[in-house]
Amino acid sequence: MHLQARRIFRLSFTPALALTIAYAIPTPLPFIAPLFAFFLTAMPGPPLGAKKLFGLIILVLITLGMGVMLIPMIMHFQVTALLFVLVGLYLSSYLTVNLNKNLPGTFLAMGVTMISAAGTVSYSLSTMIIQALVLGIVIATASHTFVYLFFPEDPPQPVSTKDPQPDTIQGESSSLSKGAAQSNWIAIRSTLIVFPAYLLLLSNPLAYMPIAMKSVILSQQASAIDAKSAGKELIGSTLLGGIFSVLFWFALGLWTNLWMFFLWMLLFSLFFSCKIYQLIATRFPASFWINTAVTMLIMIGPAVEDSANGKDVYAAFFSRSVLLILITLYALLAIHSLEYIKSIKNKTNYRNSRTHAL
Repeated sequence: MHLQARRIFRLSFTPALALTIAYAIPTPLPFIAPLFAFFLTAMPGPPLGAKKLFGLIILVLITLGMGVMLIPMIMHFQVTALLFVLVGLYLSSYLTVNLNKNLPGTFLAMGVTMISAAGTVSYSLSTMIIQALVLGIVIATASHTFVYLFFPEDPPQPVSTKDPQPDTIQGESSSLSKGAAQSNWIAIRSTLIVFPAYLLLLSNPLAYMPIAMKSVILSQQASAIDAKSAGKELIGSTLLGGIFSVLFWFALGLWTNLWMFFLWMLLFSLFFSCKIYQLIATRFPASFWINTAVTMLIMIGPAVEDSANGKDVYAAFFSRSVLLILITLYALLAIHSLEYIKSIKNKTNYRNSRTHAL
């Protein structure tokens, strides 16, 4: 089988299998498992081994534990706690932008926002979310490992040690220095995107937890795109993810059981995989379709939970959709506003330097 086909099938079956396991056990917040499965499998390569998985779990517990440590501070010293949250969000963005540590940066952002906000309701809620995240990672990794047996990557090719590749090293160092020059600015921009969503989360942690997760993903996504493509990437993927979640919900309503849930998840994942790996022609990059799929999962998971708990699914779905769109519009506005301020500052500095030179 061609490598492209193997990657498509692997990215299709892994989230569907993770979703089935998470809902069959059942786990708290079961939609987190297919979400992590999509993230892990979208990066071509072998699954995490036992040692790497153990290290990742330790990393998750440490970063999320920082959110638990913030809970007493939020309850009694709100201003100081908010300053610590700002610093934590900046550090998470710095890890992602400067050090290219995406997973530590993402989980640190989740810890200082989701876990600390959940602790204002009860400690048991914060520990339940930590348990859900850890179980989601374990299920996603186990599903990826199982599916990888049937759709593996090509064997690694031997690398020739005779080629010094001076041009490649020089190009990489120049790009790294260019990225380091603006990394602090991008980290600040990413922090300002997620912080207002955190303030909203504090008002009602139970209702706005999916919104907080989307804002964390938006902040990490905004650190990897420029202002010119931000509108298409952020708004387009969010709106399209909402449309797919509506289609998924009505398709699931035709015949509601776990096996149909698995089959519909497999079908939708297959479509996204074909878009990501360009089997179906598309003008958008792979990151656009990954975020579309993530938005769909963030929308459809809480809707299933609302239905199981007897809540008004459509009212909650509409409220969640409006908030997701507003958060995305705010992220887009923040990116363009900060880039505009930066351009004005650069022009002022340039004029001052010319004046001093004359």
